[in-house]
Amino acid sequence: MIEIRKASLDDYTVIREIAGRTWPDTYLPILTREQIGYMLDMMYSLQAYTEQLLVKGHHFLLAADDGVFLGFASYEVNHSSETTRIHKLYVLPEAQGKGIGQKLIALIENEAAKNTNDKIVLNVNRYNKAVEFYLKSGFVKAGEEDINIGSGYLMEDFIMRKDIK
Repeated sequence: MIEIRKASLDDYTVIREIAGRTWPDTYLPILTREQIGYMLDMMYSLQAYTEQLLVKGHHFLLAADDGVFLGFASYEVNHSSETTRIHKLYVLPEAQGKGIGQKLIALIENEAAKNTNDKIVLNVNRYNKAVEFYLKSGFVKAGEEDINIGSGYLMEDFIMRKDIK
């Protein structure tokens, strides 16, 4: 049975391990190894994780089955007016298709609603197969955005939105 709990600073190594195992499968078809390494270091260093939790107010969730961690998500309520932003959502390749991502989204929706947020937004690479997952989860493409992340790298994203009640 899938259990989801809030992550803390002590869970850094688990979060980093899941990202490190998930990213090559997710991004090698669309990004270079160099860009993947650059982005992992930028977004998943201990300093970045600590800042996301303690300074930026991001909440991290860990999903596990029988004590084995299979995925995580991070989100921020009230990112902008009545809007919750999902910053990260990754499930290990071997655990995809088991409803873990859906459970993480549902929990984030509940937290958004508790905080009187009426929509959830996220960015996803335009060429990422996860676009289809988000569309099936009730998100719509609300725009496109190219983000310069330094060192000559660009994130080419869809902005996706889901209205919640």
